[in-house]
Amino acid sequence: MGQNSIQFSPADRIAGFKPYFFTILGQRINELKALGKDVIRLDMGSPDLPPTDAIVEALTTSARKSDSHGYMPYAGSLAFRNAVAEYYQRRFGVSLDPVTDILTLIGSKEGLFNLSMVMLNPGDISLVSDPGYPVYTSSAEIAGAEVYPVALLEKNNYLPDLKSIPEDIAKRAKLFWVNYPNNPTGAIATDEFYKELIEFGKKYNILIAHDAPYADICFDGYIAPSILQYPGAKDVCIEFNSLSKSYNMAGWRLGMAVGNPQIVKYLSTYKSQVDTSQFKAIMDAGIEALCGDQDWLDERNDIYKHRRDIVVKVLREAGLTLDVPKAAIYVWAKLPLGVADSRAFCSKLLDDTGVSTTPGSIYGKFGEGYLRISLGLATHRLQEGMQRFTEWMRNNQK
Repeated sequence: MGQNSIQFSPADRIAGFKPYFFTILGQRINELKALGKDVIRLDMGSPDLPPTDAIVEALTTSARKSDSHGYMPYAGSLAFRNAVAEYYQRRFGVSLDPVTDILTLIGSKEGLFNLSMVMLNPGDISLVSDPGYPVYTSSAEIAGAEVYPVALLEKNNYLPDLKSIPEDIAKRAKLFWVNYPNNPTGAIATDEFYKELIEFGKKYNILIAHDAPYADICFDGYIAPSILQYPGAKDVCIEFNSLSKSYNMAGWRLGMAVGNPQIVKYLSTYKSQVDTSQFKAIMDAGIEALCGDQDWLDERNDIYKHRRDIVVKVLREAGLTLDVPKAAIYVWAKLPLGVADSRAFCSKLLDDTGVSTTPGSIYGKFGEGYLRISLGLATHRLQEGMQRFTEWMRNNQK
């Protein structure tokens, strides 16, 4: 940059923000690859398996139609929203109005961020499960709100203790983020917890935001619910869902916000100022995903279960402690005894072995002391990565 170049200052709301963790990690991985290092990525939750041929064919068939390429309704096509309603009725027994209760999203991450924009003013409080997906926190901070972390502790099966939230905090809070099956811990929620949470939201007039993109990735006979299937949920709840993980369509960017119609309307109004909906062909493929053959999901989940079992066995043999997850695509493990800094541990593991994992600290202060391993990698590469981990741990314990 030349001496006379003009310097521009960013808005205060983002001036202190660093790039998203996986952006920085990706840069480091590219540097290592340039040096000839074979990197095995067990960090990002990006499915390696494709969707079915029927889903891909629905995309290509729609894309070939001359009327598929114009702008779509801001809320998404009515056909896709009808498919979402059909899915929720079939899968959860939840009735949704496709017009008032469902909003199509360009991936659910967009909706998560936008919810803070439409609900939070400077000085408001957002209750955020910790450890939790970083967007819950960053979106609140960009909106100028205060973040109150609600601990997810191993002793509580990674469920928030609602009674631990101070009364004055609960009275000021406008939003509460929860996420089950959980990222990063893989924890699941009980019926009793959901019922208690809904009552908590009603008592304090807090919107419950339930992030549920892993609801169809379950193991060992477990079937994940929707928060909306519990009595009174729609009064205080908005649920975010996505085809990214459930249908191996992460790069397609297709999701939905469903539930409380007032909140859906707020999100739709905000979204109409930001984008012009999703490509019709992708929504048509989404219809096939939601309403077509679902049997293949069991086969896909069996693959994830096999990978989960490989990771659990290796980590336990290496001396790490963990719970066996019944859902989602992650294994969450406590660092070896005497190791406290998850960033330093994962960074050294990457530099020494080329195995990339995610430090628990990026998910909040209560995530420190843990690491997350993703199951979204070809099984033979995952096995190789875990073998490198085993040898590295053995060498570092000498």
